[in-house]
Parts: sequence; structure tokens; C-alpha cells
Amino acid sequence: MNNTTDTPVTVIGLGLMGQALAGAFLAAGHPTTVWNRTGAKADDLVSRGARRAPTVGDALAASPLTIVCVTDYTAVRELLGTSGMPLDGTTVVNLTSGDSAQAREAARWAEQRGVRYLDGAIMGIPSTIGTAEAVILHSGPQADFDAHRPTLEALGAVSYLGADHGLASLYDVAGLAMMWSVLNAWLQGTAMLRTAGVDAATYAPFAQLIATGVAEWLPGYAEQIDRGEFPAEVAALATDARSMAHLVEESEALGVNAELPRLIKAMADRSIAAGHGGEQYPVLIEEFSKPYHS
Repeated sequence: MNNTTDTPVTVIGLGLMGQALAGAFLAAGHPTTVWNRTGAKADDLVSRGARRAPTVGDALAASPLTIVCVTDYTAVRELLGTSGMPLDGTTVVNLTSGDSAQAREAARWAEQRGVRYLDGAIMGIPSTIGTAEAVILHSGPQADFDAHRPTLEALGAVSYLGADHGLASLYDVAGLAMMWSVLNAWLQGTAMLRTAGVDAATYAPFAQLIATGVAEWLPGYAEQIDRGEFPAEVAALATDARSMAHLVEESEALGVNAELPRLIKAMADRSIAAGHGGEQYPVLIEEFSKPYHS
């Protein structure tokens, strides 16, 4: 593939995200073929220059690269498997949401049929597609990613994670864990401060400052995790646990839900009981790596 905008591309699945994906290819100048089970969803894209494929097989045959964004992985296999088209040599980038086991199973299914297959995940909302705000994760054979990278870059900031097809899904859920954890911590603090008449807008800049500062610790903490050594360079876990107890007590005294800080403190207490109280906070990776038992 060369870095031109005349490379044809097909998009299968025209929900809100699929429509955004096809629209980004059109905006970048790529001849774009679209297919959706409910054909009316293609009307706007056709009015903007897309070609409506009458069948899935026709859609697959129209382009060297097909993007699939449908309900689930079962739908992906059903659509491709019943297309009536020989799939040998077809390149498919599957941006359907799912988990890492489904991604690896889909890759095996595709390999058996001669499909060049990349799995992916979209870190962004439909309105950001086609801009640098949308991060599109890809995993699978690097040669297939490299061959189509110029076309895929029409969708946003593309990232290649590695040959394991499950990596895109794993990064996706790991990113969601970060997102919800930061938001939940902010909501905890906001709920506490509202009891003193401080509104969310007033607290938000301070919370943002804290979140940014903590993010700067991650590379150094990552080195400790990868080495398996956790010297207390900043604070010992036992010291952090005392602060956690204060957070629980303060929340309860204010009449604010203390479930989240209680959960984290329980994990810290288990780690301390196992002899890690003198080590630094990332030693909790051992607790996070264990299966949950109620």
C-alpha cells in the first residue's frame, strides 16, 4: 500500500460508530463502500459519496481492506462466513467490541479461511473519529498493519500493540479501568466536599492537579513492578493504609458512601498481613493479580 487517499476501503456495520468510521474515510478521500443489514442507515453516507453494496460479499470484494464494526463477534463470523465470497487474501480489521479470548478465537477462525486479520479497539466516541482525539488500537501481524496503516490513519491516532490478537481488547479494558477509577475517586472527593458547600466545579481543578501528579509516578512504579522489588522510596504501604483508614472514617462521619475506600483498604490490609507493610504502594499488584473470592 502506498500513502495515497485513493485506496478503496469497505465498512461493514453502520451503527453510530460505523457511520463515523465510514465518514472519516470519505472525508480523507478514500473510495468507500458500505454495507449494513438495515440498508437505510447507509443513506446519508451514500449522499456523501459512499457506494452502497447490495450484499456482504459484494462489500468484501470491493476493497482490499474491510473494517467491521458490528454488534458482537458472533455477528462478525456470521456475516463473513455467509458472504458467499472466497475470503482467501482478504484483510479484515475488526473493531467490534469484545474480550481478548473472543479476539484470539476470531483470529483462529479467520486464519483457517485465509483471512488477513487484525483485531482492534476504539478509544473514543463517534464525534472524535477522524481526529487525533480518537485512539485506534490494533493487534495482529505487524506486516498486515504496516500495509494498511496509511489508510487506517484516516480514523485517528493509530497504535500497533503487538502480534497477539488479544492485546487490543486487553488495552481497551485496562484503559476503562483507569478511566472509571479516576472518575470514581473524583466522585468520592466531590461527595465529601459537597457536605461543606464546595461545588464540583470548584473542586475539579484541584482534583485534576492531583490526577496529573499521580500519573507522573506511573513509569517509576512500573519499573518496581517489572523488577518485582518495591523499596519504600516515597512511603511504606503501612503508612498509606493509615491514610486510607482516615479516608474511610471521614467519609462515614460525613455520611458519604465509604465502600470504595474500604475495598482498597481491605486489599492493603491483606498485603500488610502477608508481610509487605514496609514496601511501596505498587506491591499491591500482588493483590490485584489474584482472583476475587467473596
